[in-house]
Amino acid sequence: MHLRVLYFAVVRERLGRDAEELELAAPATADDAWRELERRHPELASLRAVVKLAVNEEFVGGDRRLAEGDVIAIIPPVAGGSGCFRVSDEALSLDEVLRAVSAHEQGGVVTFTGVVRSQSHGKRIVRLEYEAYRTMAERKLEEIGVACAQEFGARVAIVHRVGKLAVGELAVVIAASAPHRAAAFDACRAAIDRLKESVPIWKKEIAEDGEEWIGLGP
Repeated sequence: MHLRVLYFAVVRERLGRDAEELELAAPATADDAWRELERRHPELASLRAVVKLAVNEEFVGGDRRLAEGDVIAIIPPVAGGSGCFRVSDEALSLDEVLRAVSAHEQGGVVTFTGVVRSQSHGKRIVRLEYEAYRTMAERKLEEIGVACAQEFGARVAIVHRVGKLAVGELAVVIAASAPHRAAAFDACRAAIDRLKESVPIWKKEIAEDGEEWIGLGP
């Protein structure tokens, strides 16, 4: 069967490519695909414990059966679309997410803005570079919004920046609204925590003395 494999962030850099084609005999699983990729690229072996596999934009286990035309993504640890759940190449607007969650019945509105800071772990930061598996990231952001609606009765909007960001620029903006403030606070905190855990967006810190993908190291 014919498969396509996508690479991101530190994995892309180490392999020197962002995608490749893969042929496997059927039946085959995600583990079979990984073993073939390790055979081609021995440097992948050291990453198996920290990367995740996604098939057709959904995280999977190694026993997932593959089918003709599947797209496999190798997902490194993340840094921490439709409607107002999207990834943007442009400067972010807090007003955009506020408008998306505002309503007369929503008495509490909480926002979070992540700003590129000038210091990190004792290093002076020159800029940040964000990279995303865009379609999957937007789907995961929307899933976070749906979960927050179900758990907290809150409306949530999230927009995340990609590309090169200077110190002081906005990297992520989140708004959450609910009839009461407690639910809005809880939903906003849950949204940023879950984004950092599961959304395939990666951050590289470029400091005066070097650069590093956050979550995996150089």
